[in-house]
Amino acid sequence: MSIESFDYIIVGAGTAGCLLANRLSQDPSQRVLLLEAGRPDNYPWIHIPVGYLYCIGNPRTDWLYQTEPEPGLNGRTLGYPRGKT
Repeated sequence: MSIESFDYIIVGAGTAGCLLANRLSQDPSQRVLLLEAGRPDNYPWIHIPVGYLYCIGNPRTDWLYQTEPEPGLNGRTLGYPRGKT
């Protein structure tokens, strides 16, 4: 089993992570690894603009984070959608 090595390992393929990986990989002498959590993006609703309605609150595509209880909302929490793919 061979172990690959990289010059840069970027964890998180959000806007900043993708931009940084793109910029660093423009130098062909640099090896860049971009890691993102989640499954492959073969779920059809993530490829359709209005499909986000089927992704928010769906454990397949959403981490289902909640805020802390908010005093201004009588102690209620709010959903905080964060994508997995």
